[in-house]
Amino acid sequence: MYRLAFLFLLAIAISPEGHAQKPESEIACYAGQEGNAPHKKKLWDGYEISLGPVAHPEETELQCTAAIYKKAGKVVFRTSGFNVVFDEELTGEDFDGDGKPEVVFRTDTGGGVHCCWGYIVVSPSPRPHKLFEMPIEGKVDFEKSKDGKMVMWERTSAPGGFFTSMAGRPFAEKVFRMLDGKLTDVTADFCGTNDPRFERGDLTPEDLKKLAHAGEQGQDELENIISTLESRTAQHVFCGEYDEALKDLNLWPEGKREVEIRTLRNAFWQEYPEFVAKLPNMPKKSG
Repeated sequence: MYRLAFLFLLAIAISPEGHAQKPESEIACYAGQEGNAPHKKKLWDGYEISLGPVAHPEETELQCTAAIYKKAGKVVFRTSGFNVVFDEELTGEDFDGDGKPEVVFRTDTGGGVHCCWGYIVVSPSPRPHKLFEMPIEGKVDFEKSKDGKMVMWERTSAPGGFFTSMAGRPFAEKVFRMLDGKLTDVTADFCGTNDPRFERGDLTPEDLKKLAHAGEQGQDELENIISTLESRTAQHVFCGEYDEALKDLNLWPEGKREVEIRTLRNAFWQEYPEFVAKLPNMPKKSG
């Protein structure tokens, strides 16, 4: 049920209708929308933001822009996109643990196709600088841990999807926090919890038998089974549970398994080299 609910919300989020109208009180600019008035808002320590349509829209595809100003109108940070939103809820939170607040924008740079939103978190202190960017591939949750530090849960695309449509593509969860001034993957520290966001879906022996028909015409009902297995495999990798990921890989019938091995190798060779080293060697092609 969690997967179905997530896919429904994702479809709304990335559809043109999902961003068609902005609330009256929202400080935002959406390309191609009438009434994109410029906004200004004072922050703290002499900073303020300016957000709205670019001055010369005929010269650029990125129709919206936002800037952070210091006194005397000096721009200390700027971001542009097809759509730009000032996130008033997250602005003011302390992401890097220095006791000072940050400024947060949501920016769409995806060519106006409503696919490529991301968070941009900027710290004005001690000198204005971008802390990190985080894409919104699926869903991002910002939470406080028990020690009061900000934790970011990112639902991210997982390797796979060769045997499914875009609607059935796999996702898995990563967890990040700022450590020593850098956005750091701390997923493994949270994997021992029973948080339902982690992909731990169960599959029956009957489900696994159906994998032999993956990729065949008229097998749309297999998408949930395939996506569940690919999501779970990726979640094991994100959690550092490499042996469990290999067990999932061995559930695939021969032939289909080779496709999955190749996909995982291509996706993970840089970020998870220790896991890739454990993958079985691919059989050499004859001729």
